[in-house]
Order: sequence, then C-alpha cells, then structure tokens
Amino acid sequence: MGYQNLVFPKDSLFLVTGGAGFIGSNLCEAITDMGYQVRCLDNLSTGKIENVNRLKDRENYTFIEGDIRDLDTCMKACEGVDFVLNQAAWGSVPRSIEMPLFYEEVNIRGTLNMMEAARQQGVKKFVYASSSSVYGDHPVLPKVEGQEGNLLSPYALTKRVDEEYGKLYTKLYGLDTYGMRYFNVFGRHQDPDGVYAAVIPKFIKMLINDEVPTINGDGKQSRDFTYIDNVIEANLKACLAPSEAAGQAFNIAYGGREYLIDIYYTLCEALGKKIEPNFGPDRKGDIKHSNADISKARNLLGYDPDYDFAKGIALAIDWYKEDLSKK
Repeated sequence: MGYQNLVFPKDSLFLVTGGAGFIGSNLCEAITDMGYQVRCLDNLSTGKIENVNRLKDRENYTFIEGDIRDLDTCMKACEGVDFVLNQAAWGSVPRSIEMPLFYEEVNIRGTLNMMEAARQQGVKKFVYASSSSVYGDHPVLPKVEGQEGNLLSPYALTKRVDEEYGKLYTKLYGLDTYGMRYFNVFGRHQDPDGVYAAVIPKFIKMLINDEVPTINGDGKQSRDFTYIDNVIEANLKACLAPSEAAGQAFNIAYGGREYLIDIYYTLCEALGKKIEPNFGPDRKGDIKHSNADISKARNLLGYDPDYDFAKGIALAIDWYKEDLSKK
C-alpha cells in the first residue's frame, strides 16, 4: 500500500531520466520528499523547465540538461547511481505515426544507451517506462502479460523493442531490468496543452474555460486510467524487487475500466458545467478497449495500488483548479 514507507539504503542515489516530464517530475518530487538523492536528466524537448524549477532548491536534487541519445551523457549521468528510473521518451501514438525515424532514435537508441551506461556503471536496478500500447490489436480483456497482438504504431514498436532489450540485458549481462507497462496515467503536473495532450487534463482545462472539447470516435472506448501515485509506487517497488523478477515487463494500472464518454460527463458534473462535446473521427493507431490484469505486478513486485479512478480524478480536478487559477 503506497510508497512513502518504503526504505532504501540512506545514501541511495536515484537517476530519473525524463525527470522534467509529467511522470518523471512526480518521481523526483516523491523520492526527494522521502529524503533520498535524486539526479534528474532531461533535454527539455517535451519536459518543462517549470518542473525542474519547483525542485531545484532542494539539497537532495540535481539537474543535468542532456540527451539520452548521447552515450557519453548517459555514462556521466549513471556515475555512482544505485537506481535508474528511465522515463525519458517521446510519447503519443499519433505523433509517432508522423515521425517514425525520430521515435526510433529517442525511444529505442536512447533507452539502449541508458541500459548500456547502467550496465557499465554497475547500477543495481534499471526500471524503465513501457506502455500498454504493446498489446496492439489483441482483443482479450483484461490485458495479460504474454498475450500481445499485432502492433499498431511506431510508438508501440519502440516500447516492445525496449522490453526485448531489457530481457536481454538481464539475461546476458545481469542488469536487473523491470518494464513498467503504463496504462493511461493521469494526475498533477500533466500538461493540458498542445495537440498531443492527454485527454483528462485537456478536458479539465477546456471545461474550466467553457470551451467545447472534441472526443475522438464515439466516446465508447474504454481505458484503465491510472493515478500518478500508483505509478510512483510501482517504480519504487520495482527498485526493491528480487532479481528473480528481473528481465520482465509488468502491467501498471489500477485494474478498472472507464469509458471516455462517462469520464467526460463525470468531469462536467464535478466542475459544474453543462457542455455537450463534439465528436471527431477515430484516431489512427488507437485501440478501442484497454484494461489491465495487475496480478503479475502484485505477486512479483508487491504492487498494491491505493488510488482507484474516482479517488484519483477527485485529486486531479482539485489540483488543476488550483493550478489553472494561478495562471
């Protein structure tokens, strides 16, 4: 239950790549709150300098502006590090369809550079971001590790390749790697702006501003929306997991199933708005339904998420109301 009471050796040093992004900055904040040292690596291509600035005065936080596509940068960043939480990547299925070569470079070569640097620098645990998109068109619900279908986007392919490298680095080199198959993570500090913004913060911001959101498709697609604190718990518990669990990937979700149209009306009700949405075409590369079986992560990592969708969305709405009122 939760992560605040997890204990690491007191001089532990964590490297969070992509630490200026949504998930990465939340990890940096949580780990520094727990009293451990954090080194954040980010090239600020999609990460936000504001996420660095809010932590930079903490004595146990340091920031390196650098790119995981450069092996020397990765080697320097991994010096003296105990645990790597590799979140650096470019997200978004539709954007990857537009930019497949770039996704290959960042998400595959960048992650491989980080694994190689971690191996050479003697890192204890290498935890990396994967994605539920690796399930592709496999129709069975809930999604279970080992039952994957045909991939539907370059983004999904990059994450599948990362998992294969993770498996090999454990098997060939003894680096303990753990893949986190995230399912639609949401929560504080998630960017509501831009063409590729995630749906929950985007809807919240538009509704607060009395704008009309557009839902892709009919709104009847379902997702296992996962609150950020569950993801922090999973990453930190993977750092404490036995080597027997290494070289594998794990579903990281709550295990629920929410329909997009229901979420939209939940947000309308919570924000006191009566705005009917527009409906647009389905997004290329998207899957219709996705929810997770999390029993593997429960059994092997001790993952036991505290936040269901209702609890998480209430916290997220409160955070966005406060954050947007400052702007």
